[in-house]
Amino acid sequence: MDNAGLSLDRMRTFVRVAERGNLSMVARELSVGQSTVTRHLNELEEAVGVPLLSRTTRRVTLTDEGSRYYTNCLQILRLVEQAAEEARDARQAPAGAVRLSCTAALGVMHITRLIFEFQDKHPDIRVDLNLTDERIDLVREGIDVALRLGPLADSSMKLHALGDSHRLLVGAPSYLSVYGRPERPADLSRYESVVMSNVAGSDQIILSSHDGTSLMVPVSGKLRVDHGLAAREAFATGRGIGPAHLWLVHDLLDNGQLEVLLGDYGLAPVPVSLLIVPERAAIARVRLLVDFLAAEISKLPGIRRA
Repeated sequence: MDNAGLSLDRMRTFVRVAERGNLSMVARELSVGQSTVTRHLNELEEAVGVPLLSRTTRRVTLTDEGSRYYTNCLQILRLVEQAAEEARDARQAPAGAVRLSCTAALGVMHITRLIFEFQDKHPDIRVDLNLTDERIDLVREGIDVALRLGPLADSSMKLHALGDSHRLLVGAPSYLSVYGRPERPADLSRYESVVMSNVAGSDQIILSSHDGTSLMVPVSGKLRVDHGLAAREAFATGRGIGPAHLWLVHDLLDNGQLEVLLGDYGLAPVPVSLLIVPERAAIARVRLLVDFLAAEISKLPGIRRA
């Protein structure tokens, strides 16, 4: 292996090409000629000793070896960045960017406001907020911290459990005045349900009684949505009933636009967690945001601290 070709510049070029899939696009981003990008890639492949990219006339894709090398390059480049940032943090107030990913509805309704409060306290810290309900690869997408709802699979990320999100079965008085209010769980199957198409098992509602008995009721509806804010709007306008996080509908319950159904029964709470890329956890600005969110999210409606 020729280590002379393993420079950080060549790694950065390779990472950008792997993510963009286009040499000319990367050349424009780096403000260099395409021949320079090609030379960096050739020198890197020569140094590594295996082909990292497969080139066609239209697109550049990773080989199997290239995919593994890409992941390692990301970690190396982020460690280099972290080392510089930690050195700066020791000499001055935390500054720079923190990349935060958050489930969309929670982000719009609450987390954006919390970020405003955080930046009022730390004006030199930029927060790049990514709103998505997809379980994205944090390292590949360059995310530092992710706020997640729901159970998590085994992960190499650092987990900070925040608590559980309490859920309620809700419906609009306008809908219930026409179709009546359910008196027992079995009644739910005759109502229109607002179904979350991106949530596994949303075609059934599982309720628990005071004695711990679980009751599963199949539900269906003509409206299926993949976003919590769409479900909120559907509930409020009387399109159907369904489970909702308290933080999603607390104001609608307070002003009477929604009401709780079958209040003697409970819905399973949903875990709320922060995932942190381990290599980023020690950076001062990342720690500040994580600590701030951990304290403030526990105050949101329906969030029960772990």
